[in-house]
Amino acid sequence: MNLPTVQWNERGYTVGGKPTFLVSGEFHYFRVPKSDWERRLKLFKEAGGNSIATYIPWILHEPTEGDIRFGDQPYRDLDGFLTLCRELEIYVTARPGPYQYSEMLFDGLPGWLCENYPEILARNVKGEAFRKSSVSYLHPLFLKKARTWFSKVAPVIAKHTVSRGGAVVFAQFDNELMGIHEWFGSWDYHPETMGFGREDGRFPKFLAARYETPAKLNEAWGTSFESFAAAVPFDGGKPQTVGDRRRAKDYQDFYFGTIAEYASTLVSWLREDGVDCDIVHNSANPYMNSYFLDLVDRLKTEQIPFILGSDHYYNLDQDWDQNNPTPKYACKNFYSSEQLRLLGMPPTIYELPGGSASDWPPVTPEDLYCSYMMNVAYGMKGCNYYIFTGGPNPENIGCFDDIYDFQAPIAADGTIRPTYGAMKKFGQFLQDHSWLAAADKVADFNLGLVWEHSRSQHYFESDAALGYSNKEAWLFFRKGLMTSALCASLAPNMVEVDRGEEPLPTEKPLLVACGVTLSATGQQRLVDFITSGGRLFISPLIPVMDENFQPCTILSDFLGSPGMERHEAAVRLNVGPIQNVHANGPFYHATTIPEGAEIFAQDERRGDAVGWRLKRGSGEVLWLGSSWKHGKNTHSALVTWLLGEMGMSEKVASCDNPFVWTSLRSDGDRASLFVMNLFSAPMKARVSAHCHSRTLAPVEVELAPMGVSVLELS
Repeated sequence: MNLPTVQWNERGYTVGGKPTFLVSGEFHYFRVPKSDWERRLKLFKEAGGNSIATYIPWILHEPTEGDIRFGDQPYRDLDGFLTLCRELEIYVTARPGPYQYSEMLFDGLPGWLCENYPEILARNVKGEAFRKSSVSYLHPLFLKKARTWFSKVAPVIAKHTVSRGGAVVFAQFDNELMGIHEWFGSWDYHPETMGFGREDGRFPKFLAARYETPAKLNEAWGTSFESFAAAVPFDGGKPQTVGDRRRAKDYQDFYFGTIAEYASTLVSWLREDGVDCDIVHNSANPYMNSYFLDLVDRLKTEQIPFILGSDHYYNLDQDWDQNNPTPKYACKNFYSSEQLRLLGMPPTIYELPGGSASDWPPVTPEDLYCSYMMNVAYGMKGCNYYIFTGGPNPENIGCFDDIYDFQAPIAADGTIRPTYGAMKKFGQFLQDHSWLAAADKVADFNLGLVWEHSRSQHYFESDAALGYSNKEAWLFFRKGLMTSALCASLAPNMVEVDRGEEPLPTEKPLLVACGVTLSATGQQRLVDFITSGGRLFISPLIPVMDENFQPCTILSDFLGSPGMERHEAAVRLNVGPIQNVHANGPFYHATTIPEGAEIFAQDERRGDAVGWRLKRGSGEVLWLGSSWKHGKNTHSALVTWLLGEMGMSEKVASCDNPFVWTSLRSDGDRASLFVMNLFSAPMKARVSAHCHSRTLAPVEVELAPMGVSVLELS
């Protein structure tokens, strides 16, 4: 009998029609001694696992060009491993590359490929190669070699797919796309791949489709190219003019399109060779999720069932942002899971830490359990522990040493570490609270996500003359509005501002961090939201350009063309009853105020108006010319007051300690409040919550360092 069918949508997974958390562990058949496969797989099932993931290393299976091997050694017995997983009723995500990373030489590509064919290596804008294992994805020679690899590995995977009675439920193409470019050089500018100088080249054809004539291109860029073939990308420095920014953005848009083309190519190969399961890919970290919009759209158009997940590490070495699950880590997890949900995916963390690539700093059971619980609190519906277990690197494929241990719960030699207990405890929690697999976040308000903000750091960091930049707005979104709300025990739910097929929901207030640019689509969606009775808070600018830096005043015109002037000096603001609000980011004074608007905020020192509210029909807009990085309790008080002014009568959860964060989740019948201490000292808090007809009366909670409590509403 076949394994039960796995289905999914943005709310989560079902297995055999029952809502279920997908709990996977990275298990490298080629590193774990074959004699211990079964014991370790059973240990994983005992810890609550129902699926495993494994790389299938090209470097290992084709050690010399043309010599592709399966089964000649125990560590190459992919067929045997997949058969065993089916016998043990464990689903498999097969990850055949071409890239694997996984601390392998050449990132898992064969050494012969990288050393014998330097022409395939990715190039920066000056034509310089990055390094030996960063290839240009669409280079014809690389595609030729990769196609040969897929033609051998895909049939092995195909005969083990669930549709054929096997265990393979998902197949992943490549690994952490774009990382090997962005981390080690830049976007790829390989002249042959991108077709510079050729009318039929990829980049000239992209420009022709976008601009129609060279004259329109030159007008946008401030250049004088005679043809699209003659046009070259921005030189890679810091953009200084609007034309520079447009030129840099155009290349980034083009590059993201090439990634979608590459992904489509790999998926087509898998399909041609019989791999008929759903397809997945992992974004390398939350800030890269937005890089995949083109890829998601393309595979959707091609009707490929596709899940984009993300990687959520907090400690891989001492240079990491943090070495335990801090509030900064929580913020990343929250917006990442929300982004994936908005893309129509079940929020899945394809690399959730099971250990660390470095032996120091340590990974502790307490930290891991806190990380796992926090991810569930913020919406995770599937995960893959990286790694569950490791072992010896066969044939010297490791780039660090001979043993791949990763501080894993099951050590390289098969011994059980204390971190296994944390994994098992979490598995038991998911079993005891299985209803959470179909639960949603209960929210106080909506937080507007502008996708372009999070993918603009390479072309629009800051520009005082042009106006508040995309990067500044993205920082304010995360470190201002979001963090201030979480510290106030407010519950945001994200909605898409600049894309989305459904109108923006009007039943809850909407907060939007915005700069000088917002697409015409985004501006019109906000206008439609207001005219439909929505209540909008927007700060610190009303946009007057579209995403391509062209004049676009749809929203401004609708609001009466208000004027704003930027000031750099730090000031204190009085906002309604909230006094002495520290404006520790760029802020704007109102130079003209829309007719009928009411001033509610002033610069404390100068007395200038910095905030007004305006009714438009049944809708309302509150503008505040301030941005901030959360650091004062008044920032939380400000957000709470604003939401009250916009119709929020009572928070779904209350907590008297701003250092303790909460998240309320419900499936409609049941509800649980996650209460989280993400600091290294014990915390106390008094919390309460309500959801539909269920309540949690005020109760005192004591939390250990890195402690998470889950309280049931009755």
